[in-house]
Amino acid sequence: MVHFSSARIGSRRVTHLVNGRTIAVTMATATAAMADVLRSGGITPTLAVLVPTDDPGAAWYVRSIQRAAARTGITGQVHWMGGQRSGLPSAAEISDRLAELSRDPAVHGVVCQTPLPAGADLARVGSAIPVGRDVDGANPASLGGLAAGLPGVFAPATAAAVLQILRHERIPLSGRRAVVVGRSTVVGKPAALLLLAGHATVTVAHSRTADLPAVCREADILVVAAGRPKLIGPDHVRPGAVVIDVGTTPADSGGLVGDVDAVAVTGIASVLSPVPGGVGPVTTAVLMQHTVRAAARAAGQG
Repeated sequence: MVHFSSARIGSRRVTHLVNGRTIAVTMATATAAMADVLRSGGITPTLAVLVPTDDPGAAWYVRSIQRAAARTGITGQVHWMGGQRSGLPSAAEISDRLAELSRDPAVHGVVCQTPLPAGADLARVGSAIPVGRDVDGANPASLGGLAAGLPGVFAPATAAAVLQILRHERIPLSGRRAVVVGRSTVVGKPAALLLLAGHATVTVAHSRTADLPAVCREADILVVAAGRPKLIGPDHVRPGAVVIDVGTTPADSGGLVGDVDAVAVTGIASVLSPVPGGVGPVTTAVLMQHTVRAAARAAGQG
């Protein structure tokens, strides 16, 4: 078990780096076993991903979803709307297509890939996905159900991945102080709700938080999802804290940069989930897990 009072070498702590790829492989093995059981009963778990733009980053992520689906015995459907002769689709067109996919009895999970075209927002179009098939928590009703603690509601996969990492690393939540930097409905708010459900005491910080470093230093568990590269430095981290970096900003030199200055906080944090290789692979694994669970529920087995 990882403890908050981490080991030291000289005056510096030993910072354990989370290996998200290893966690994802472990999850995929369990998900594949669940999918095998469903297929033996004549049910093939199926995930439909709607891609409304030609964004290269979205295309890369969708390919990773397809690979993960293939590894876990899930049928992955990709539906492209970007590059239409009439231009990018409208919010109404995206909503209609999501509703159509959701009505297909062979489809168990539906995802709307971001970014969206100008004039469309995820809350509006995500409302077209029924909660039972909303495996990435895009429907505002899913967020409401999450807040109410209702069963059968899927959290956004990235937020759920944060909790999956904490569970894998055996980080206790009950009674701990957690700070979430970022208040999006995709990561910040649902991650805070999941931490609350684990009986942590949660503070949500954001761009207008006064003295952000002092607020962050209160955290035993610091989750950063602000979308600002290297926002968090050594002055933000309490010695021995667990730091989960959710930021993914494209770097000028290629690759991704997180919201945490990983080099600067190494030796201060007890556990650090890095970018890349931390939350990202686990997010995809969670999406597969949610799809199989949705299929099991549709079959009356969940």
